[in-house]
Amino acid sequence: MSELFSPITVGRCTIKNRAWVSPMCQYSAHDGVVGDWHRVHLGAFATGGAGLVMAEATAVEPEGRISLNCPGLWNDEQRDAWQPIVDFAHDCGATIGVQLAHAGRKGSTLAPWADHPHATIGEGGWRTVAPSAVAFTGYPVPLALSVAEIGRIVASFAEAAGRAISAGFDVIEIHAAHGYLLHQFLSPISNQRVDEYGGSFEHRVRMLVEVVDAVRARLGEVPLFVRLSATDWTEGGWDLPQTIALSRLLSDHGVDLIDVSSGGNVAGVHIPTSPGYQVPFAEAIRREAGIATSAVGLITEPAAADAIVREGRADAVMMARALLRNPRWALQAAETLGVAIDWPPQFDRARTLRVG
Repeated sequence: MSELFSPITVGRCTIKNRAWVSPMCQYSAHDGVVGDWHRVHLGAFATGGAGLVMAEATAVEPEGRISLNCPGLWNDEQRDAWQPIVDFAHDCGATIGVQLAHAGRKGSTLAPWADHPHATIGEGGWRTVAPSAVAFTGYPVPLALSVAEIGRIVASFAEAAGRAISAGFDVIEIHAAHGYLLHQFLSPISNQRVDEYGGSFEHRVRMLVEVVDAVRARLGEVPLFVRLSATDWTEGGWDLPQTIALSRLLSDHGVDLIDVSSGGNVAGVHIPTSPGYQVPFAEAIRREAGIATSAVGLITEPAAADAIVREGRADAVMMARALLRNPRWALQAAETLGVAIDWPPQFDRARTLRVG
């Protein structure tokens, strides 16, 4: 019996299966406003049977974007552009979430396919910010945030969450992984502050906890996820024991699920990648912190994804590249596993297994 295609209830939200779409940057918004590309990109996953479609890293302020072409939720025009995408996902029976983010020192870039990586001020770029004036390898030196500026960014996360709820999103995820701003605060490699936001574990996690509290206050019973990098993959950096301790704390502050990834804060480290290589992190956090987790990382095969859930290693599986190759992965995976699920009626003639 497949567990991958069993429903799961997170907070007030029941999600029809555990094959989920990981947030994937598309670098295709204009002034933070999504358009036709995102409607087709995310709509394909909604029609493809995924239980949860998580929209990409969406900036809470203009300087929080990774690139000039990343989406945002810092104004109402951006909110209104998201709404038809959300409505379409709901019409397809999918749950849809959005990942709220601030890039910090890894911002002000051009799209990855541009002929140079960093946007100049003349091109619309900006001076980036971070916990400390410590550059990510190959990037300009950022400005260290003041305590007042930290408070302003916390408030921006809350305001963006309010707009996300107004647009109809079912799940909100806070991006605290992959070397972006909140991860920069967590890691002693990038956070060299000596005030209440740096130094000890309790101080380094303070900003993330403040963001969680501010966002949770806007959500009511809407599920709240946090994406964490479980390790920096280097000595002296953020690591799994700290991630477990943080996950316990976040659970106490109203977080429903930890979306577990790794890396991104230190360039050039050796990461021993293989199919499912990050699943042990999700498993350890689920077991030791007593909180639901999702697993990511080169998970491509239906049997492998199903085993992760069936064996209790994670509560759900998030996939990215496999779904870029085949947005109908979930429909095909269900048939491979011998599970008859609902298909969009427009696709029904292609199914091989019938419900009932």
